[in-house]
Amino acid sequence: MLAVVSLGVAQMFALSTEKNLAAKHQVSTTTMATQKMEQLRGLTFSYDGGGLGLPVTDTTTNLTLCTPDTTGHGLDPSPATPTANASLESNTRGYVDFLDGRGTCVSASGGTTAPSGSVYTRRWAIQPLPTNPNNSLVLTVLVTPTAKESRRTISSDGRTRLVEDAMLISVRTRKAP
Repeated sequence: MLAVVSLGVAQMFALSTEKNLAAKHQVSTTTMATQKMEQLRGLTFSYDGGGLGLPVTDTTTNLTLCTPDTTGHGLDPSPATPTANASLESNTRGYVDFLDGRGTCVSASGGTTAPSGSVYTRRWAIQPLPTNPNNSLVLTVLVTPTAKESRRTISSDGRTRLVEDAMLISVRTRKAP
């Protein structure tokens, strides 16, 4: 009888540990997605201040590097497929970076292959808002555990999300300075 109770308690502890780890990943991925969203929203997307009212958009900031520079895509639209944003379905140059277990950037080269020490993969997509394509962008950020990425599947509707994934979506509208 004692053995049966002990086995039941052990299973409960194992399940509890698994659920706590999934919750930790969920909080971590949400925090990392929020950080990238803030970086994207911080890029220039406005009108010039010279009185002409011309649109100004950052198209050079490289957010894939640990220290951003001017060799990237900024707010250029990311590649898209008929069903979804390609940059959310797979690692796409210019729209992916990698983080360690504490959320620190480990993607020094800006490549698409997860470097050693990578625990999380962070992807983002930038698309014009269909109803106002010249002045509004849809920003989407996805963070997922790198090790579990190989277990996911792509359905006909696009990427199947994992429990630990975090996805944030925001609309950015061009405003006068």
